[in-house]
Amino acid sequence: MSLSSSLFSGVSGLMSYGQAMDVIGDNIANVNTVGFKGSKSVFADILSHSVSNGSATLQIGRGSMLQNVNLSFAQGSFETTGNATDMAVQGTGFFIVNQGTERYYTRAGQFTLNSASKLANPNGLVVQGYQLDTNGVARGSLGDIDLSGVQSQPKASTYFRLGSNLNANASSGTVFQSAVNLYSSLGQLVTLTISFTKQTGNNWNYSMAATTTGAASGSITVTGGTGTVGFSTSGQLTSPTTNPAITITGVSGASPISVTWNLINSSTGSTYGDMTGYAANSVTNSLSQDGYATGTLKALSVDQDGIVSGLFSNGQTQKLRQIGLSNFSSPWGLTRTGNSLFAESATSGQPVLGLARAGGFGSIAGSSLEQSNIDLGTEFVTMIQTQRGYQANSRIITTADEMMTEAVNLKR
Repeated sequence: MSLSSSLFSGVSGLMSYGQAMDVIGDNIANVNTVGFKGSKSVFADILSHSVSNGSATLQIGRGSMLQNVNLSFAQGSFETTGNATDMAVQGTGFFIVNQGTERYYTRAGQFTLNSASKLANPNGLVVQGYQLDTNGVARGSLGDIDLSGVQSQPKASTYFRLGSNLNANASSGTVFQSAVNLYSSLGQLVTLTISFTKQTGNNWNYSMAATTTGAASGSITVTGGTGTVGFSTSGQLTSPTTNPAITITGVSGASPISVTWNLINSSTGSTYGDMTGYAANSVTNSLSQDGYATGTLKALSVDQDGIVSGLFSNGQTQKLRQIGLSNFSSPWGLTRTGNSLFAESATSGQPVLGLARAGGFGSIAGSSLEQSNIDLGTEFVTMIQTQRGYQANSRIITTADEMMTEAVNLKR
């Protein structure tokens, strides 16, 4: 009876170590799998039986079994990629992806925009996150990261600064022109032409006219677009002493454009020094204003808070969405579903939703991927230990067989 039990003990060891080798093989096979989390075999002895009426001192074990396969959520190393939508979690948390009504969790952040302009993983599951309000704060409930139809809204110009020198040696009646590009509330480009006409002394009268593509000549009116700029004997601006306010009306479909010609610093009362009257050729050196047209999305970026920002064709950057993260009371209880995905289980507990760098969640690295956390050196050492254990258990079977043969041969 005892020899037979030893045979089955050896068999249990072979089965346990065979299963452990399966775990090692899976780890090594996924050494280059993005976001892969390795596993470790946990062994336990099989319930003992007593050979003397339940005596606690005469219990004999019946072999071993693979009790558990524990996941390791140790941080993997990072790889920098050229894809702005690749992401990696530094610290605690899982990306959330959705397939219909099913929600999954992953550390693999290989995301791209699909045909519907939604951020998705290679299997087509859509990344989940939040919309942002005008202050860049996440609002509403968790939903798809959808970038379809995203564009930069136009902004009407509210001021302009013109850096020009008007030649103090120019003869009376000389005309010099500068053009300023402004934008309407609809993003239309409006060209404001300023004509400077030399007067006596170092003074120039100015008058403004505005045009835009498709507008009939004279249909656009400029109010407050006339006046005089004067300069001191050192070429510095002396008049006007307040910033001229200009209103442009008649731009098709748009609100009137109200802009200020910033000549004077309202805080200090001194001039910006943009307009000068030196004895040199009249020239425009600089031009700035704060309006812009509508823009289409050209590029994306992701910061440490998981905020997805867009760079638009009008040169503007806008915060668009924020990536959502989740965590679990017991992530080791998550169910592996393949394709580097995990699913919630009764053992893991319910997901806790949050944002990067808040509430104990880690940060997000854009243009990066988390590599597998498998250490090949450790796996090879574990493989050697497993192989030795398997060999030793096979010796139990052959040795027990030899002993049973000896017992059979006693009858000779």
